[in-house]
Amino acid sequence: MTTTTLAAAGDGLGLFGTDPWWLVLLKAVFTFAFLVVTVLIAIVWERKVVAWMQLRIGPNRHGPWGMLQSLADGVKLALKEDLVVTGADKVVYILAPIVCVIPAFMAFAVIPFGPADHQISIFGTRTTMQLTDLPIGMLYILATASVGIYGIVLAGWSSGSTYPLLGGLRSAAQMISYEIAMGLSFAAVFIYSKSMSTSEIVSAQQPHWFAVLLPVSFLVYIIAMVGETNRAPFDLPEAEGELVGGFNTEYSSLKFAMFMLAEYINMVTVSAVASTLFLGGWRAPWPISTVWEGANHGWWPMLWIVIKIQLLLFFFIWLRGTLPRLRYDQFMKLGWKVLIPVSLVWLVMVATVRALRNEGYDFGRVVLYIGAPLIAILLLSLVWDVFRHRDRPEQHRPPEVFDPMAGGFPVPPLPGQQLPPVPRRRSRVAGGSGPVDAPPAQVEEPGEPAAVGGGTSNPKGADGA
Repeated sequence: MTTTTLAAAGDGLGLFGTDPWWLVLLKAVFTFAFLVVTVLIAIVWERKVVAWMQLRIGPNRHGPWGMLQSLADGVKLALKEDLVVTGADKVVYILAPIVCVIPAFMAFAVIPFGPADHQISIFGTRTTMQLTDLPIGMLYILATASVGIYGIVLAGWSSGSTYPLLGGLRSAAQMISYEIAMGLSFAAVFIYSKSMSTSEIVSAQQPHWFAVLLPVSFLVYIIAMVGETNRAPFDLPEAEGELVGGFNTEYSSLKFAMFMLAEYINMVTVSAVASTLFLGGWRAPWPISTVWEGANHGWWPMLWIVIKIQLLLFFFIWLRGTLPRLRYDQFMKLGWKVLIPVSLVWLVMVATVRALRNEGYDFGRVVLYIGAPLIAILLLSLVWDVFRHRDRPEQHRPPEVFDPMAGGFPVPPLPGQQLPPVPRRRSRVAGGSGPVDAPPAQVEEPGEPAAVGGGTSNPKGADGA
């Protein structure tokens, strides 16, 4: 063994890149098959779970208990007529679903299914349970995920229609808004693990997962991953109540199926990233790892990461069946005014704590140096919020006159405005009495035409004929 080989073996990534070509091809096929099968299971599972939440049956026709429903949907989409919009940019229109689905598969290449050593044997060859790894593996995932979002943007623009264009613009806004918070949550993990490699990040989560050490980063990433995948309650690029179908309105057949496939693969990818960065990756949960020594060896690690991915997919389904869709201004406010400032403050705190610990300060002093200024800032903000309106004189404004027919179109009142009282006439029924507060000016005079939309109308006219 040469000196270069020994140096590479000493590095955490020295075991990658040494597999024969047929084993690399086999791992790539396994990754592709794993994603496709997981998507088929996730579609059926989502429809079953949402049906259970809404007290209905769900799919029960195709296969036993409806388990082949997603396969039937795929066959149906493949056999449907493939339409191309007349006014679309045909080259970009066809390439958009391809640009969307290929990066979704590529991002999964650096997800570890097991430890980065030669514990398993495939056809007599010792190998790692991971397709490949990079010193900047997490930056690779961010880059490929960003390219996939461009497929949605191009689909909306190339369709030549208004609603798909609005959906594509919303997707671009979501990518910009929520990838910033997602990247800041990654930075805290990089500080603690001292690496951007996925396999080394998992190795650094011993004995404690980063979800315990970095709870704020974990929560920010969980929210950001839902926004990045355009899932409810953040499914604004494809809001059917506002945009018909969003960016994919003008797509059909296999091109629509590719968008659907890319969405579910992105769900699996962000769930795998959450498991890798914050939930210990392929490591067994705490009770199992303490009582069973071989839980993290052999083929067992693949079981633990698959269970974690499935639990996070259930979290996606739970949100869809529980929360309503956010308004667009609420969505932007959450991203820019809540997630990004919280992530920045948390990242500064994490960096300060790590710097103090590296200088040799004990945990008590670190808590004192970090917690005392934070508590002081919170108290000052609370006092400021209580007393900032105390000395300001109240301004009495006359009630604003609201015109419900402003500009000739009926408009709803804004907050603080009230509709004027509805004019009504006295009842013409014998023995009936009209409203007490009805203004006398609204009572009809004999010979005048009936007021449109006011009170009880006379279909025969004002003369009573």
